Amino acid sequence: MQLKPPIVFQRLLVTAAALILVACAATPRKPAPVESRTVGVAGKPVPQAGAAPVALPAASADNAKPLPGAENSGKPGYYTVKTGDTLIRIALDNGQNWRDLVKWNALDKPNLIEAGQVLRVVAPSIDASAVSTRPVASSKVETRPLDAKSPVGAAASVPTGTNAAAAPASASSASKDADDELSWSWPSTGAVTAGFDELRNKGLAFAGKAGDAVLAAADGRVMYAGSGLRGYGNMVIIKHNATYLTAYAHNQTLLVKEDQAVRRGQKIAEMGSTDAERVQLHFEIRKLGKPIDPAKLLPPR
Repeated sequence: MQLKPPIVFQRLLVTAAALILVACAATPRKPAPVESRTVGVAGKPVPQAGAAPVALPAASADNAKPLPGAENSGKPGYYTVKTGDTLIRIALDNGQNWRDLVKWNALDKPNLIEAGQVLRVVAPSIDASAVSTRPVASSKVETRPLDAKSPVGAAASVPTGTNAAAAPASASSASKDADDELSWSWPSTGAVTAGFDELRNKGLAFAGKAGDAVLAAADGRVMYAGSGLRGYGNMVIIKHNATYLTAYAHNQTLLVKEDQAVRRGQKIAEMGSTDAERVQLHFEIRKLGKPIDPAKLLPPR
């Protein structure tokens, strides 16, 4: 005789089965996610298309935009900007007017030059590549056939190349002689308190009191008047010719403006102590941008 489960137990089984069916019907079945994981070296997954790159490509540095003038780096007549440089400093060190550097390099923002940028620091008319082509023309002249029987032709055949080469040198020498024939005078009546030293003092220091006259040392034109060069305070720079310029620093008052013509002995500023520990005049003479000892050019006192 087969025993049947109690009625209560049967009802419990029916109820449990019904609850399981309802739960299965209420839970939607999601499809399994499709994700391609290609295994690479050492079992590491390789990023798929559209995923963020793990690192920048190694060639990204080569794609950087080159700085202006980079193609002229190392060429004569060009200067590569270094950290801490200013346009005024570069102009002073190369014996040029900073406004000319702006024009020659088509600078939209002169105060925003970058380390590594290459600037032209000589006039475009003075081009090393143009000068280097001159001997080619003179060599062609020397190869022309000359009449050996003619004494005039024979005499001319020898100095043809020599004169061609000597003429520019003579002109250059004459230009240098003219530049050296400046009439100099002392920029201050004060006593010299510090002499020229290539390492520590690039000029002469004059003692005085605030307001004492600062005088132009030679005829010329004001190339700069301002306080944009650290360590010099209120400064005047005068360009006298293609070779020489003078600088007058630490003034309390500037009495001239840029591009103004001045005469030797003219009062251009008043002595002060801007960017200095005491009242003084710092005076420099620069030849082709390089500081030289002013005492070698100034007349005896």
